[in-house]
This record gives sequence, structure tokens and C-alpha cells, in this order.
Amino acid sequence: MSWIPFKIGQPKKQIVSKTVERDFEREYDKLQKLEDQTKKLHKDMKKSTEADLSMSKAAVKISADLLSNPLCEQDQAFLESMTALDTAMRRMDTFNQEKVYQIQKTVIDPLKKYSGVFPSLNMAVKRREQALQDYKRLQSKVEKYEEKERTGPVMVKLHQAREELRPVREDFEAKNKQLLEEMPKFYHSRIDYFQPSFEALIRAQVVYFTEMYKIFSELTDQIDQAGLTDEQRERETEAKLSELRALSIVADD
Repeated sequence: MSWIPFKIGQPKKQIVSKTVERDFEREYDKLQKLEDQTKKLHKDMKKSTEADLSMSKAAVKISADLLSNPLCEQDQAFLESMTALDTAMRRMDTFNQEKVYQIQKTVIDPLKKYSGVFPSLNMAVKRREQALQDYKRLQSKVEKYEEKERTGPVMVKLHQAREELRPVREDFEAKNKQLLEEMPKFYHSRIDYFQPSFEALIRAQVVYFTEMYKIFSELTDQIDQAGLTDEQRERETEAKLSELRALSIVADD
């Protein structure tokens, strides 16, 4: 949202006080920042859910590839481990899709709808600005005739200019009053609007990670029968690697 006032000759009479104009600019600036933040959050949330889906799909692909490894046909223990891993990854993907669906419905969609309100607000501000320029133009016209000698023709034109000015002034004052009253209300309404969405986001994450804890705890129980620590597994892997390196076909020349 951007607002670039028109530049015209200013009437001598100050038709909008500096305090009113400062209040208007302050409230409008807050809404501009709110629009930028809303758009950024919407974009970031979409990226986050897309990354989540890519992650779980990649995990399912890896577990499926491992399950189709020829070693599974030769080693029953390895087959059982890979089957348990594949089942866990598919369960994770299912819960992840449900989480993303909930976030889409309760967070991303409301953010998009909220962003859709700003163009109308921006248009209302532009209409107010156009009304202000019309007001200034006609006020300058009135002042021009007021400065002339009060002849009959001048008085007629002055009367016509004042009559032309009156509805334009009332239109601007109505638009200005409405925006000054409603812009703060709109800004403060963001809390009531977004609080349910962010609460839903937290609930979706809590449900997901609670299920992940269950899934991976069960997976650990299934594949970690030896009860080895990470350090012991690392030493075991290094020992196996040393045995492989000792083979003549991989020995250094």
C-alpha cells in the first residue's frame, strides 16, 4: 500500500489542521506496516508448509528406497528394521499432511483474506486525498474572488464558487472523519482476528509433535534391540569401516 499526495497550489486558508493531518498520517502509516507484515507472514507460512510437505515426502522416499534394497532379501533383521522405518515415515507423512491442512485452513487462508481488505482501504484513502485536492482547489478559487474588488459580476462568481465549494468541503470532511474513526478500529481489530489463528497454529504443532514423539519412540523400541548408546554405535561403525578399508580392493596404491 502506498500513498503519494497530489501536489497543487495551496490555498491561503489552512483547511486541515496540522494536528489532524499528523493523526491521519500516523494511523495510515500503522496500517501500511500492518499490510506489509501480513503479506510477509502469509508468504513465510506458505513456504514453511511447503517445506514441511517436501521434508516428509522425502523421508517416505528414502525409507521406500531402503526397503527395496537387495539386502532386505538377505537379512531378515534388516528387513524388519526397514519395514518399521517405512511404516513410521508414512505415519509421519500422514500426520504432517493433516497438520499442513489445519494450518492452511486456520492460518494461511485467514491471512490471505485479511490481506484482501487493504486494497479497499487504500482506495478509501485515495478518495479522501482526491476530495482534499478538490477542496483546496475550490478554496483557492473562493479566495481569488474574495481578494477582487466587490463588483456585481465578482460577487456573482464568488457566490457560485462558495456554492461549489460547500458540497466538496462536506464530502472531504465526511471522508476524513470516517477514516480517522475507522483506521484505529481496523488496526486494533487485528488482535481479535489473528488470535484464534495463532492459537490454532500452536495446537496443530503440539498435536503433530506429540504424535511424532509416539511414532519415533515406538520405532526406537523396534530397531534399538541391542540397546547400544550413540557412542557405542559410532565405535561399531568405525570398526566396520576399518575392516572394509583393510580389504585389498580398497587399499591405497
